[in-house]
Amino acid sequence: MTQSGPLYIQMTATYLLPSTLADLETRLNQDLSLLDIPAKKWCIERTHAGQTVLEVAVIGGGMAGMAATAALGFLGIQAVIFDRANTGQEGPWVTTARMQTLRSPKQLTGPALGLPALTFRAWFEAQFGATAWEMLDKIPRTQWMDYLRWYRKVLKLDLRNAHHVQAVRPRSDGLVELQMQTPTGQQTVFARRLIIATGRDGLGGPYLPALTDTLSRHQWAHSSEPLDYATLKNRRIGVIGAGASAMDSAATALEAGAASVDLLIRRADLPRVNKGKGAGNPGLTFGHINLPDAWKWQIRHYINAQQVPPPRASTLRVSAFSNARFNLACPIEHIETHGSVLQVHTPHKTFELDFLIFSTGFRIDWSARPEYAALAPFVRAWKDRYQPSPDQPDQELMDSPDLGPVFELQEKTRGSCPGLARIHCFCYPAALSHGTVSGDIPAISEGAKRLAQGIASLFYQEDVAQHFVRIQQFEEPELFGDEWTPSL
Repeated sequence: MTQSGPLYIQMTATYLLPSTLADLETRLNQDLSLLDIPAKKWCIERTHAGQTVLEVAVIGGGMAGMAATAALGFLGIQAVIFDRANTGQEGPWVTTARMQTLRSPKQLTGPALGLPALTFRAWFEAQFGATAWEMLDKIPRTQWMDYLRWYRKVLKLDLRNAHHVQAVRPRSDGLVELQMQTPTGQQTVFARRLIIATGRDGLGGPYLPALTDTLSRHQWAHSSEPLDYATLKNRRIGVIGAGASAMDSAATALEAGAASVDLLIRRADLPRVNKGKGAGNPGLTFGHINLPDAWKWQIRHYINAQQVPPPRASTLRVSAFSNARFNLACPIEHIETHGSVLQVHTPHKTFELDFLIFSTGFRIDWSARPEYAALAPFVRAWKDRYQPSPDQPDQELMDSPDLGPVFELQEKTRGSCPGLARIHCFCYPAALSHGTVSGDIPAISEGAKRLAQGIASLFYQEDVAQHFVRIQQFEEPELFGDEWTPSL
Protein backbone atom coordinates (compact mmCIF):
# COMPACT_ATOMS: atom_id res chain seq x y z
CA MET A 1 0.00 0.00 0.00
CA THR A 2 1.33 3.46 -0.86
CA GLN A 3 1.77 6.17 1.74
CA SER A 4 -1.27 7.93 0.34
CA GLY A 5 -3.52 4.95 1.08
CA PRO A 6 -6.33 5.18 3.64
CA LEU A 7 -4.65 2.90 6.17
CA TYR A 8 -1.56 5.10 6.32
CA ILE A 9 -3.66 8.24 6.77
CA GLN A 10 -5.71 6.66 9.53
CA MET A 11 -2.69 5.35 11.39
CA THR A 12 -0.86 8.65 11.06
CA ALA A 13 -3.80 10.61 12.43
CA THR A 14 -4.11 8.27 15.40
CA TYR A 15 -0.38 8.29 16.06
CA LEU A 16 0.33 11.99 15.72
CA LEU A 17 -2.71 13.37 17.48
CA PRO A 18 -3.49 11.40 20.64
CA SER A 19 -6.75 12.76 21.98
CA THR A 20 -6.35 11.71 25.62
CA LEU A 21 -3.53 11.30 28.08
CA ALA A 22 -4.10 7.53 28.01
CA ASP A 23 -3.67 7.58 24.23
CA LEU A 24 -0.47 9.58 24.61
CA GLU A 25 0.92 7.07 27.08
CA THR A 26 0.08 4.28 24.65
CA ARG A 27 1.89 6.17 21.91
CA LEU A 28 4.93 6.71 24.14
CA ASN A 29 5.10 3.00 24.92
CA GLN A 30 4.85 2.25 21.19
CA ASP A 31 7.70 4.65 20.48
CA LEU A 32 9.87 3.05 23.14
CA SER A 33 9.09 -0.40 21.77
CA LEU A 34 9.91 0.67 18.20
CA LEU A 35 13.24 2.05 19.38
CA ASP A 36 13.90 -1.05 21.52
CA ILE A 37 14.07 1.08 24.67
CA PRO A 38 15.02 0.39 27.37
CA ALA A 39 18.05 -1.76 26.66
CA LYS A 40 18.31 -5.03 28.52
CA LYS A 41 20.07 -4.93 31.87
CA TRP A 42 23.77 -5.57 31.24
CA CYS A 43 25.81 -4.13 34.10
CA ILE A 44 27.75 -6.45 36.37
CA GLU A 45 25.89 -6.80 39.67
CA ARG A 46 27.77 -6.10 42.86
CA THR A 47 27.13 -6.48 46.56
CA HIS A 48 28.79 -4.93 49.57
CA ALA A 49 28.30 -5.69 53.25
CA GLY A 50 25.44 -7.99 52.36
CA GLN A 51 23.45 -5.49 50.34
CA THR A 52 23.04 -4.85 46.64
CA VAL A 53 25.17 -2.01 45.31
CA LEU A 54 23.21 0.52 43.28
CA GLU A 55 24.50 1.06 39.77
CA VAL A 56 23.83 4.79 40.02
CA ALA A 57 22.44 6.89 42.86
CA VAL A 58 21.03 10.33 42.08
CA ILE A 59 20.60 13.12 44.60
CA GLY A 60 17.75 15.34 43.47
CA GLY A 61 14.42 14.42 41.90
CA GLY A 62 13.82 17.56 39.88
CA MET A 63 13.99 17.91 36.12
CA ALA A 64 17.74 17.24 35.82
CA GLY A 65 17.73 14.24 38.14
CA MET A 66 14.78 12.66 36.37
CA ALA A 67 16.19 13.32 32.89
CA ALA A 68 19.52 11.74 33.87
CA THR A 69 17.78 8.74 35.42
CA ALA A 70 15.58 8.26 32.37
CA ALA A 71 18.55 8.50 30.00
CA LEU A 72 20.44 5.90 32.05
CA GLY A 73 17.40 3.63 32.11
CA PHE A 74 17.09 3.81 28.33
CA LEU A 75 20.65 2.42 28.18
CA GLY A 76 19.85 -0.43 30.56
CA ILE A 77 21.45 1.18 33.62
CA GLN A 78 19.37 1.27 36.78
CA ALA A 79 19.41 4.48 38.83
CA VAL A 80 17.66 5.35 42.07
CA ILE A 81 16.78 8.96 42.90
CA PHE A 82 16.82 10.26 46.46
CA ASP A 83 15.01 13.53 47.18
CA ARG A 84 14.36 15.14 50.53
CA ALA A 85 11.06 16.67 49.42
CA ASN A 86 7.69 15.02 49.80
CA THR A 87 6.14 13.37 46.75
CA GLY A 88 5.23 15.90 44.08
CA GLN A 89 7.19 18.72 45.71
CA GLU A 90 10.56 18.11 44.04
CA GLY A 91 12.44 21.12 42.73
CA PRO A 92 11.40 24.75 43.17
CA TRP A 93 8.26 24.83 41.04
CA VAL A 94 5.59 24.61 43.74
CA THR A 95 7.71 25.51 46.76
CA THR A 96 10.05 28.49 46.39
CA ALA A 97 9.47 29.57 42.76
CA ARG A 98 7.12 32.56 42.50
CA MET A 99 6.90 33.36 38.81
CA GLN A 100 3.57 32.86 37.11
CA THR A 101 5.01 31.24 33.98
CA LEU A 102 8.28 29.74 32.82
CA ARG A 103 10.73 31.98 31.06
CA SER A 104 11.61 29.40 28.39
CA PRO A 105 9.66 29.38 25.12
CA LYS A 106 6.88 26.82 25.25
CA GLN A 107 8.12 24.82 22.25
CA LEU A 108 11.41 23.78 23.86
CA THR A 109 11.42 20.03 24.38
CA GLY A 110 13.10 20.01 27.79
CA PRO A 111 13.73 16.55 29.27
CA ALA A 112 11.94 14.61 26.49
CA LEU A 113 15.17 12.85 25.40
CA GLY A 114 14.24 13.03 21.72
CA LEU A 115 10.80 11.42 22.13
CA PRO A 116 7.94 13.57 20.80
CA ALA A 117 5.39 11.79 22.99
CA LEU A 118 7.39 12.75 26.09
CA THR A 119 7.33 16.51 25.44
CA PHE A 120 5.30 19.04 27.40
CA ARG A 121 3.50 19.95 24.18
CA ALA A 122 2.30 16.38 23.64
CA TRP A 123 1.19 16.15 27.28
CA PHE A 124 -0.62 19.49 27.01
CA GLU A 125 -2.34 18.84 23.69
CA ALA A 126 -3.51 15.39 24.79
CA GLN A 127 -5.49 17.08 27.55
CA PHE A 128 -6.44 20.49 26.19
CA GLY A 129 -6.12 20.23 22.40
CA ALA A 130 -4.08 21.82 19.64
CA THR A 131 -6.10 25.05 19.68
CA ALA A 132 -5.33 25.59 23.35
CA TRP A 133 -1.65 25.03 22.59
CA GLU A 134 -1.68 27.69 19.90
CA MET A 135 -3.31 30.12 22.32
CA LEU A 136 -0.84 29.38 25.11
CA ASP A 137 1.84 32.05 25.55
CA LYS A 138 4.18 30.70 28.22
CA ILE A 139 3.91 27.53 30.30
CA PRO A 140 2.32 28.16 33.72
CA ARG A 141 4.75 27.28 36.48
CA THR A 142 2.48 24.88 38.36
CA GLN A 143 1.46 23.20 35.10
CA TRP A 144 5.12 22.50 34.37
CA MET A 145 5.25 20.70 37.72
CA ASP A 146 2.17 18.69 36.75
CA TYR A 147 4.02 17.64 33.60
CA LEU A 148 7.11 16.60 35.58
CA ARG A 149 4.92 14.51 37.90
CA TRP A 150 3.52 12.77 34.84
CA TYR A 151 7.03 12.31 33.42
CA ARG A 152 8.03 10.49 36.60
CA LYS A 153 4.92 8.29 36.52
CA VAL A 154 4.92 7.36 32.86
CA LEU A 155 8.63 6.43 32.87
CA LYS A 156 8.27 4.53 36.16
CA LEU A 157 11.30 6.24 37.68
CA ASP A 158 12.51 4.95 41.04
CA LEU A 159 12.28 8.22 42.99
CA ARG A 160 12.37 7.88 46.77
CA ASN A 161 10.98 10.90 48.58
CA ALA A 162 11.67 12.15 52.10
CA HIS A 163 15.22 10.77 51.81
CA HIS A 164 17.61 13.42 53.12
CA VAL A 165 21.23 12.63 52.22
CA GLN A 166 23.40 13.63 55.17
CA ALA A 167 26.83 12.37 54.11
CA VAL A 168 28.55 11.42 50.86
CA ARG A 169 31.80 9.49 51.07
CA PRO A 170 33.78 8.44 47.99
CA ARG A 171 35.73 5.27 48.67
CA SER A 172 38.84 3.64 47.27
CA ASP A 173 37.06 0.35 46.54
CA GLY A 174 35.03 1.62 43.61
CA LEU A 175 31.96 2.65 45.62
CA VAL A 176 30.36 5.81 46.89
CA GLU A 177 28.72 5.62 50.31
CA LEU A 178 25.62 7.64 51.12
CA GLN A 179 24.18 8.06 54.58
CA MET A 180 20.66 9.41 54.74
CA GLN A 181 17.66 9.98 56.92
CA THR A 182 14.59 8.21 55.54
CA PRO A 183 10.99 7.76 56.67
CA THR A 184 12.06 4.49 58.26
CA GLY A 185 15.17 5.86 59.96
CA GLN A 186 18.87 6.07 59.14
CA GLN A 187 20.03 4.20 56.07
CA THR A 188 23.37 3.62 54.35
CA VAL A 189 23.49 2.75 50.68
CA PHE A 190 26.36 2.10 48.31
CA ALA A 191 26.52 2.98 44.64
CA ARG A 192 29.06 2.61 41.87
CA ARG A 193 28.37 6.13 40.67
CA LEU A 194 26.66 9.16 42.19
CA ILE A 195 24.99 12.00 40.29
CA ILE A 196 24.41 15.30 42.08
CA ALA A 197 21.39 16.95 40.44
CA THR A 198 20.44 19.54 43.01
CA GLY A 199 19.78 22.67 40.99
CA ARG A 200 21.29 26.12 41.22
CA ASP A 201 22.05 26.12 44.92
CA GLY A 202 22.95 22.47 45.36
CA LEU A 203 26.70 23.01 45.66
CA GLY A 204 26.51 25.84 48.17
CA GLY A 205 23.58 28.07 48.96
CA PRO A 206 22.23 31.59 48.61
CA TYR A 207 24.73 34.38 48.10
CA LEU A 208 24.27 36.93 50.87
CA PRO A 209 26.15 40.19 51.37
CA ALA A 210 28.03 40.55 54.65
CA LEU A 211 25.62 43.19 55.93
CA THR A 212 23.05 40.47 56.62
CA ASP A 213 25.24 39.48 59.58
CA THR A 214 24.16 42.68 61.33
CA LEU A 215 20.43 41.97 60.94
CA SER A 216 18.08 39.83 62.99
CA ARG A 217 17.01 36.76 61.09
CA HIS A 218 13.32 37.68 61.31
CA GLN A 219 14.01 40.91 59.41
CA TRP A 220 15.03 39.38 56.11
CA ALA A 221 14.86 36.37 53.79
CA HIS A 222 16.56 35.21 50.63
CA SER A 223 14.28 34.88 47.61
CA SER A 224 15.09 31.17 47.31
CA GLU A 225 13.79 30.40 50.79
CA PRO A 226 10.29 29.30 51.73
CA LEU A 227 8.42 32.41 52.92
CA ASP A 228 4.81 32.97 53.85
CA TYR A 229 4.15 36.14 51.89
CA ALA A 230 0.90 36.69 53.76
CA THR A 231 3.04 37.84 56.69
CA LEU A 232 4.18 40.80 54.58
CA LYS A 233 0.72 42.34 54.40
CA ASN A 234 0.69 46.07 55.29
CA ARG A 235 4.48 46.08 55.67
CA ARG A 236 7.09 48.13 53.81
CA ILE A 237 9.24 45.70 51.84
CA GLY A 238 12.63 46.17 50.25
CA VAL A 239 13.78 43.80 47.51
CA ILE A 240 17.50 43.82 46.77
CA GLY A 241 18.19 42.94 43.15
CA ALA A 242 16.56 43.26 39.75
CA GLY A 243 16.63 39.78 38.27
CA ALA A 244 13.75 37.40 37.67
CA SER A 245 13.57 36.26 41.30
CA ALA A 246 13.56 39.88 42.49
CA MET A 247 10.62 40.76 40.28
CA ASP A 248 8.72 37.63 41.21
CA SER A 249 9.33 38.21 44.93
CA ALA A 250 8.30 41.85 44.66
CA ALA A 251 5.13 40.98 42.76
CA THR A 252 4.21 38.24 45.21
CA ALA A 253 4.64 40.63 48.12
CA LEU A 254 2.48 43.25 46.41
CA GLU A 255 -0.20 40.71 45.61
CA ALA A 256 -0.14 39.62 49.25
CA GLY A 257 -0.99 43.18 50.33
CA ALA A 258 2.37 44.75 51.13
CA ALA A 259 2.06 48.44 51.96
CA SER A 260 4.86 49.16 49.50
CA VAL A 261 7.75 47.51 47.74
CA ASP A 262 11.02 49.29 46.97
CA LEU A 263 13.33 47.50 44.57
CA LEU A 264 16.89 48.54 45.44
CA ILE A 265 18.86 48.09 42.24
CA ARG A 266 22.62 48.56 42.08
CA ARG A 267 22.70 49.23 38.33
CA ALA A 268 21.74 52.54 36.79
CA ASP A 269 19.56 50.70 34.28
CA LEU A 270 18.08 47.24 33.85
CA PRO A 271 19.69 44.93 31.29
CA ARG A 272 17.53 44.67 28.19
CA VAL A 273 18.90 41.66 26.25
CA ASN A 274 19.25 38.05 27.37
CA LYS A 275 22.67 37.20 25.94
CA GLY A 276 22.31 33.60 27.09
CA LYS A 277 19.32 33.18 24.80
CA GLY A 278 21.38 34.54 21.93
CA ALA A 279 24.10 32.01 22.66
CA GLY A 280 21.81 29.01 22.43
CA ASN A 281 22.31 26.80 19.38
CA PRO A 282 23.37 23.19 18.72
CA GLY A 283 26.91 24.30 17.98
CA LEU A 284 27.37 25.64 21.49
CA THR A 285 25.41 22.79 23.07
CA PHE A 286 27.72 20.17 21.59
CA GLY A 287 30.83 22.27 21.09
CA HIS A 288 31.31 24.13 24.38
CA ILE A 289 32.90 21.14 26.10
CA ASN A 290 35.67 21.04 23.48
CA LEU A 291 36.47 24.76 23.47
CA PRO A 292 39.80 25.99 24.84
CA ASP A 293 39.56 27.16 28.44
CA ALA A 294 39.95 30.81 27.48
CA TRP A 295 36.91 30.67 25.21
CA LYS A 296 34.82 28.82 27.78
CA TRP A 297 35.65 31.49 30.32
CA GLN A 298 35.12 34.40 27.95
CA ILE A 299 31.66 33.25 26.89
CA ARG A 300 30.39 32.42 30.37
CA HIS A 301 31.90 35.57 31.88
CA TYR A 302 30.38 37.77 29.18
CA ILE A 303 26.91 36.34 29.81
CA ASN A 304 27.36 36.76 33.57
CA ALA A 305 28.64 40.31 33.26
CA GLN A 306 25.86 41.39 30.91
CA GLN A 307 23.34 39.86 33.31
CA VAL A 308 20.03 38.33 32.36
CA PRO A 309 17.13 40.80 32.29
CA PRO A 310 14.03 39.94 34.26
CA PRO A 311 11.19 38.66 32.07
CA ARG A 312 8.97 41.39 30.65
CA ALA A 313 5.85 39.78 32.13
CA SER A 314 7.42 39.61 35.59
CA THR A 315 8.48 43.26 35.41
CA LEU A 316 5.01 44.37 34.28
CA ARG A 317 3.54 42.31 37.10
CA VAL A 318 5.40 44.60 39.52
CA SER A 319 4.91 47.92 37.76
CA ALA A 320 1.14 47.34 37.66
CA PHE A 321 1.12 48.37 41.33
CA SER A 322 1.28 52.07 42.17
CA ASN A 323 3.00 51.25 45.47
CA ALA A 324 5.95 49.60 43.70
CA ARG A 325 9.08 51.69 43.16
CA PHE A 326 12.08 50.92 40.96
CA ASN A 327 15.10 52.60 42.62
CA LEU A 328 18.00 52.49 40.17
CA ALA A 329 21.63 53.21 41.06
CA CYS A 330 20.84 52.45 44.69
CA PRO A 331 23.43 50.02 46.03
CA ILE A 332 23.11 49.46 49.78
CA GLU A 333 25.86 51.20 51.75
CA HIS A 334 24.79 50.15 55.24
CA ILE A 335 21.72 49.36 57.30
CA GLU A 336 20.73 50.67 60.71
CA THR A 337 18.11 49.03 62.90
CA HIS A 338 15.79 51.15 65.01
CA GLY A 339 13.41 48.85 66.78
CA SER A 340 11.50 47.00 64.09
CA VAL A 341 12.39 49.56 61.42
CA LEU A 342 15.30 49.11 59.03
CA GLN A 343 16.98 52.25 57.76
CA VAL A 344 18.63 51.25 54.51
CA HIS A 345 21.20 53.78 53.34
CA THR A 346 22.00 54.20 49.65
CA PRO A 347 23.89 56.98 47.79
CA HIS A 348 20.62 58.71 46.89
CA LYS A 349 18.23 58.04 49.72
CA THR A 350 17.65 56.37 53.04
CA PHE A 351 14.72 53.95 52.95
CA GLU A 352 12.66 53.05 56.01
CA LEU A 353 11.55 49.46 55.61
CA ASP A 354 10.08 46.66 57.69
CA PHE A 355 11.47 43.61 55.87
CA LEU A 356 14.11 42.83 53.26
CA ILE A 357 14.18 40.16 50.55
CA PHE A 358 17.62 39.50 49.13
CA SER A 359 17.42 38.35 45.51
CA THR A 360 21.16 38.09 45.20
CA GLY A 361 21.68 34.73 43.55
CA PHE A 362 23.71 31.76 44.72
CA ARG A 363 27.28 30.85 45.57
CA ILE A 364 29.27 27.67 45.05
CA ASP A 365 30.76 26.52 48.35
CA TRP A 366 31.08 22.80 49.00
CA SER A 367 31.95 23.44 52.65
CA ALA A 368 28.55 25.06 53.18
CA ARG A 369 26.87 21.69 52.56
CA PRO A 370 27.39 19.30 55.49
CA GLU A 371 26.67 16.29 53.31
CA TYR A 372 29.77 17.04 51.24
CA ALA A 373 32.17 17.65 54.13
CA ALA A 374 34.19 14.51 53.32
CA LEU A 375 34.96 15.62 49.78
CA ALA A 376 34.86 19.42 49.97
CA PRO A 377 38.62 19.92 50.57
CA PHE A 378 39.55 17.79 47.57
CA VAL A 379 37.30 19.03 44.74
CA ARG A 380 39.21 20.89 42.08
CA ALA A 381 37.68 24.20 41.04
CA TRP A 382 38.61 26.27 38.03
CA LYS A 383 40.52 28.68 40.28
CA ASP A 384 42.85 25.81 41.18
CA ARG A 385 44.23 25.56 37.67
CA TYR A 386 43.12 28.51 35.54
CA GLN A 387 43.91 32.20 35.75
CA PRO A 388 41.66 34.46 33.68
CA SER A 389 42.79 37.74 32.24
CA PRO A 390 42.60 40.66 34.71
CA ASP A 391 39.65 42.22 32.88
CA GLN A 392 37.50 39.08 33.31
CA PRO A 393 37.18 38.52 37.08
CA ASP A 394 34.27 36.28 38.03
CA GLN A 395 33.93 34.63 41.42
CA GLU A 396 31.17 32.27 40.31
CA LEU A 397 33.37 30.91 37.55
CA MET A 398 36.42 30.72 39.79
CA ASP A 399 34.46 28.57 42.23
CA SER A 400 32.91 26.36 39.54
CA PRO A 401 33.99 22.72 39.70
CA ASP A 402 36.50 21.72 37.04
CA LEU A 403 34.72 18.70 35.60
CA GLY A 404 35.86 15.86 33.40
CA PRO A 405 34.14 14.74 30.17
CA VAL A 406 31.41 12.80 32.03
CA PHE A 407 30.67 15.65 34.46
CA GLU A 408 32.91 13.89 37.00
CA LEU A 409 34.60 15.72 39.86
CA GLN A 410 38.39 15.88 39.78
CA GLU A 411 40.95 16.05 42.54
CA LYS A 412 43.01 19.12 43.34
CA THR A 413 45.91 16.78 44.03
CA ARG A 414 46.06 13.45 42.25
CA GLY A 415 45.45 10.57 44.66
CA SER A 416 44.23 12.78 47.52
CA CYS A 417 40.63 11.50 47.43
CA PRO A 418 40.28 8.09 45.79
CA GLY A 419 36.85 7.60 44.28
CA LEU A 420 36.06 11.29 43.85
CA ALA A 421 35.69 10.88 40.08
CA ARG A 422 32.75 8.54 40.73
CA ILE A 423 30.71 11.59 41.64
CA HIS A 424 29.14 13.48 38.73
CA CYS A 425 27.94 17.08 38.92
CA PHE A 426 24.79 17.40 36.84
CA CYS A 427 23.51 20.77 37.98
CA TYR A 428 23.97 24.41 37.05
CA PRO A 429 27.60 24.83 38.30
CA ALA A 430 28.67 22.46 35.51
CA ALA A 431 28.03 25.24 32.98
CA LEU A 432 31.62 26.47 32.71
CA SER A 433 32.98 23.00 31.95
CA HIS A 434 30.12 21.65 29.83
CA GLY A 435 27.91 24.57 28.81
CA THR A 436 24.30 25.00 29.92
CA VAL A 437 23.24 21.39 29.42
CA SER A 438 22.59 20.43 33.03
CA GLY A 439 20.53 23.16 34.65
CA ASP A 440 18.12 24.76 32.21
CA ILE A 441 15.29 23.52 30.01
CA PRO A 442 16.73 24.19 26.50
CA ALA A 443 19.47 21.52 26.37
CA ILE A 444 18.78 19.31 29.40
CA SER A 445 18.15 16.24 27.21
CA GLU A 446 21.48 16.61 25.45
CA GLY A 447 23.24 16.88 28.79
CA ALA A 448 21.42 13.87 30.23
CA LYS A 449 22.32 11.75 27.21
CA ARG A 450 25.97 12.88 27.38
CA LEU A 451 26.07 11.90 31.04
CA ALA A 452 24.34 8.55 30.56
CA GLN A 453 26.45 7.53 27.58
CA GLY A 454 29.60 8.48 29.46
CA ILE A 455 28.65 6.44 32.51
CA ALA A 456 27.77 3.47 30.29
CA SER A 457 31.23 3.69 28.74
CA LEU A 458 32.91 3.88 32.15
CA PHE A 459 31.00 0.86 33.46
CA TYR A 460 32.00 -1.20 30.45
CA GLN A 461 35.64 -0.19 30.70
CA GLU A 462 35.75 -1.06 34.41
CA ASP A 463 34.23 -4.50 33.87
CA VAL A 464 35.61 -5.33 30.44
CA ALA A 465 37.22 -8.57 31.66
CA GLN A 466 33.91 -9.83 32.99
CA HIS A 467 32.09 -8.73 29.88
CA PHE A 468 34.64 -10.65 27.82
CA VAL A 469 33.88 -13.75 29.87
CA ARG A 470 30.19 -13.21 29.11
CA ILE A 471 31.03 -13.04 25.43
CA GLN A 472 32.96 -16.28 25.70
CA GLN A 473 30.16 -17.98 27.60
CA PHE A 474 27.45 -16.86 25.21
CA GLU A 475 26.01 -20.03 23.65
CA GLU A 476 22.83 -19.04 21.84
CA PRO A 477 23.10 -20.83 18.48
CA GLU A 478 22.25 -19.25 15.16
CA LEU A 479 22.62 -22.57 13.34
CA PHE A 480 21.72 -26.04 14.62
CA GLY A 481 23.55 -28.24 12.12
CA ASP A 482 20.46 -29.46 10.33
CA GLU A 483 20.30 -26.58 7.88
CA TRP A 484 22.49 -28.25 5.22
CA THR A 485 23.86 -31.58 4.01
CA PRO A 486 27.61 -31.89 3.50
CA SER A 487 28.46 -32.63 -0.12
CA LEU A 488 31.45 -34.81 0.77
